[in-house]
Amino acid sequence: MALLALYTPSLIDRRDQPALEVEAADGTVRSYTFGELNERSDALATVLRARGVQPGDRLGVCLPNSVRFIDLWLAAVKLGVILVPMNVLYRGHELGHIVADADPVAVVTTAELAAHFPDGTLRWDVDALDAARADAQQHAPIANAPFAASDDTPIALIYTSGTTGAAKGAVLTHGNFAANARALLSAWQILPLFHVHGLGNGVQCWLASGCHMRLTERFDHTRIPTWFTTYRPTVFFGVPTMYVRLLEVPHKLARAIGAHVRLFVSGSAPLPVTVLTQFADRFGHVILERYGMTETLMNVSNPYDGERRAGTVGRPLPGVEVVVRDADGVDVADGVHGELWVRGANVCAGYWHRPEATAAAFVDGWFRTGDLGVRAADVPPTVTSPCRAVGAT
Repeated sequence: MALLALYTPSLIDRRDQPALEVEAADGTVRSYTFGELNERSDALATVLRARGVQPGDRLGVCLPNSVRFIDLWLAAVKLGVILVPMNVLYRGHELGHIVADADPVAVVTTAELAAHFPDGTLRWDVDALDAARADAQQHAPIANAPFAASDDTPIALIYTSGTTGAAKGAVLTHGNFAANARALLSAWQILPLFHVHGLGNGVQCWLASGCHMRLTERFDHTRIPTWFTTYRPTVFFGVPTMYVRLLEVPHKLARAIGAHVRLFVSGSAPLPVTVLTQFADRFGHVILERYGMTETLMNVSNPYDGERRAGTVGRPLPGVEVVVRDADGVDVADGVHGELWVRGANVCAGYWHRPEATAAAFVDGWFRTGDLGVRAADVPPTVTSPCRAVGAT
């Protein structure tokens, strides 16, 4: 399923429904309906097309969390453009490598961040681009014919962390993101309200389900009382360090937060067992751990209903197969550590301009994650948190 078809019920059928709140650095919040987001991205697609952006082009994006990133994502889906997200903390060498490797037609960024890119990089100032979008939305007729994408059409080129060498660009398709969203909606029963955790989970599940999202520029532990008592999310996605800071919340407030949040999810790194147990005691919730990586999006998850075992990341998600194999590619016995191999519609199409790396990573349709796990004998489909997390998300 191409992403636009997945989004249509929200963008069209729920056009008047509140969709997104964006919190600025000064704490002010602006709200958008699904219809407004659809119109904004239509106008931005018109501006990008006028600048010569064509289907299949790579467009770099180096921006803090904002509605403008959402605009660019939706415009890219409609245009058949491949977005190349870049970490706002990256500097010269890291940015230079991605720009040289992905060869984007331009990079959309802020005036401040533009200074960190190598000379010769075509940089489009996001303020100027947004002004052009607003002008087009107000004055120009918007009649874009959406690009006819398929499941195999690339939509994002996301670079791994590069901890074992130069960062590689994982080619993620419409089908990858759609499969990931469908699996998570089923596994985690996503309903309004919703709190963001990245492009693959937060944005896709939000657009696919039609729930409501609060987008903030960054996690600020001093804002925890305000976020959880005014916005009152029912689902929270976080990394382990965020949950460590949540443990600092006074006991009474922790219980109040736990009373209205339905689900806490943790990923990106193994969650210490002590954090899980202390959080359960203070908030009344057992955090749901999951495991994914840049190249595969989400692979496995502890159950929404049922035992969430400390120190494990659960069972394969719907449509995903996971096996544990030794160095020769042979399945290992229960309780024996081995490499996790993954297969499913969530797995990327390969590495950008890295045929050797792609050939090494894929064996008979299976993707070799490079991460280690062990399957518990008493719960056959369960694997433990990876012992290392190269490219983990």
